[in-house]
Amino acid sequence: MITVSNAIDDRMIGGNASAEEAGEGTDDGTESKINVVYSHQLVETQFDKKSYLAYLKGYLKRIEKKLEENNPDRIEAFKTGAQKFVKERVLANFSNWQFFTGEKMDPDAMVVLMDYREDGMTPYFVLFKDGLIEEKCHTRLASLEWNTRSSLPCSAATNNNNNNNNNNNRL
Repeated sequence: MITVSNAIDDRMIGGNASAEEAGEGTDDGTESKINVVYSHQLVETQFDKKSYLAYLKGYLKRIEKKLEENNPDRIEAFKTGAQKFVKERVLANFSNWQFFTGEKMDPDAMVVLMDYREDGMTPYFVLFKDGLIEEKCHTRLASLEWNTRSSLPCSAATNNNNNNNNNNNRL
């Protein structure tokens, strides 16, 4: 869980507190949000058992098709594991689950399942591993050198002495 502030600072809308009368202000509040949902801008969606099974049937067929192309040895294990999980965990406790989709609400995309641990406070998410797309992330630490004059990364700082070499430090 994270806490998100709803406060609006007058500076954000061009206000200057030193030059203006003191206003009434606004009710600044904070909200607790689930960090995964908030950070990835997931949107909660609703299903009943019948509509979820209809969605899931189509989604699992799309995953099977991808596995046929990329990893045919994985198909049987995927089918068995998915059926077992859906029957024993999802359908058995259907009312406990919350369903989320991406902000674009793509009907062909995976629906993320969320439930809470036994303590009732700790959320956990379930995604089908075979429905994820792996992204490789490489960081070049050498490109993150800081320019002491401007306190900006070298790639963002303007260096009049070496304008031709500016692209060497970019990610």
